[in-house]
Amino acid sequence: MLDLTYEAPKPKVIAGAKHDWELVIGMEVHAQVASQAKLFSGASTKFGAEPNSNVSFVDAAMPGMLPVINEYCIEQAVRTGLGLKAQINLVSAFDRKNYFYPDLPQGYQISQLYHPLVGEGEVIVDMEPGIARLVRIERIHVEQDAGKSIHDMDPNMSFVDLNRTGVALMEIVSRPDIRGPEEAAAYVAKMRQILRYLGTCDGNMQNGNMRADVNVSVCLPGQYEKYQATQDFGHLGTRCEIKNMNSMRFIQQAIDYEARRQIAILEAGGQIDQETRLYDPDKGETRSMRSKEEAHDYRYFPCPDLLPLEIEQGWVDDIKASLPELPDEKKARFVKDFGLSEYDASVLTAEVVNAAYFEEVVTAAGDGKLSANWVINELFGRLKKDDRDISDSPVTPAQLAGIIKLIKSDAISGKIAKDLFEIVYTEGGDPEQIVEDRGMKQVTDTGAIETAVDEIIAANPAQVEKAQQNPKLAGWFVGQVMKATGGKANPKAVNEIVAAKLGL
Repeated sequence: MLDLTYEAPKPKVIAGAKHDWELVIGMEVHAQVASQAKLFSGASTKFGAEPNSNVSFVDAAMPGMLPVINEYCIEQAVRTGLGLKAQINLVSAFDRKNYFYPDLPQGYQISQLYHPLVGEGEVIVDMEPGIARLVRIERIHVEQDAGKSIHDMDPNMSFVDLNRTGVALMEIVSRPDIRGPEEAAAYVAKMRQILRYLGTCDGNMQNGNMRADVNVSVCLPGQYEKYQATQDFGHLGTRCEIKNMNSMRFIQQAIDYEARRQIAILEAGGQIDQETRLYDPDKGETRSMRSKEEAHDYRYFPCPDLLPLEIEQGWVDDIKASLPELPDEKKARFVKDFGLSEYDASVLTAEVVNAAYFEEVVTAAGDGKLSANWVINELFGRLKKDDRDISDSPVTPAQLAGIIKLIKSDAISGKIAKDLFEIVYTEGGDPEQIVEDRGMKQVTDTGAIETAVDEIIAANPAQVEKAQQNPKLAGWFVGQVMKATGGKANPKAVNEIVAAKLGL
């Protein structure tokens, strides 16, 4: 937000048969650290490698193999915490989370429960101009990922791929501050945007590099306010966790279904069982996976192979000094410096590469609003139509700035500019040279325009009489002049001359 003043959106209310109900949602975002090596080994993190090819002795839990912390992964987690305005804990520690599954060779996961690396932070989730939700971050802990079990390769056997085992994850845990499905999706989108700006996670949800567990509960109106006043979770309903969501659309669908399922049970006099559930997008419903484990079920204890992690404030300060400009600050600057609307600034800062492209254009062209219009409407529109990314744009920032400067100098009209853009997009070349070589310059000679207007007026006396009675019909003459000049006449000059000649 520009000045960080905003109204919070109203909570989503679902009408039950007996009562109105409100949603309460907390998120656990699992973000894979952008690093070439794993958290405790030097094995590659490259996606798509042959199964079990990126596995070290440590990852495979061979006897006697000890973990060694990858400093860069810790640096990336600290950078993430700073980007979320969170407290960085100079002393943290790793714990063993014990459970047994074929894709977990050690029989435990090295994680952080009691002393996480990153403490409380916050995210501002924009819903629309002037409306935003402040979501508090409870903690970010660093942990190793598990492998992957594959059940559809053979009717009688399951296979295990350990390539992902030991990859560094940041688990970003929010407070239950989210109040609706749209807010939940917007929160994940904002988190993805910030991580991509920071360069700490690529945010690829399709590959599983970012996924979310969604905790959903419902309560009667007024109960959430009591929770906020006391921080007593007893005022809220029992939550169910929907695991491994990797689609904004499915997150919204799963929350809506789960809320209505819980409301139906409560209004029928039942109780909600705290459990872990999965969302089936084909059936549009959640289904029970297992009863929700508590911390004691995992028998957490400090990892005996790793000393407590101690980092220096000076190191944290150096990381903070190297942070890039983040989305909220960049958007505010675009509005202030370039005179953009908040909506246009949001579109242009959605991805860091888009923002960088726009800045190159506006720096060269010198017109914020015109540059934004051409980048958003013409360039982004064409790239979307062709299913291309900004990094693959056939039109460079310098070329687009060249088109905009020709418009500003009245060398070409807006219509000619669109024709020029198409030529540059498909053929390339210098816009100014193309205009010169192909005779695309706008006619600004008022004498030539007057001659064309006089000829059309003389040839259409009946139309003149109609236009004088109804000035709106003067547009017909403008169109005829533009047609007669091949679209090269300056539209503003044509309008002024037509109005003067008709006595309007």
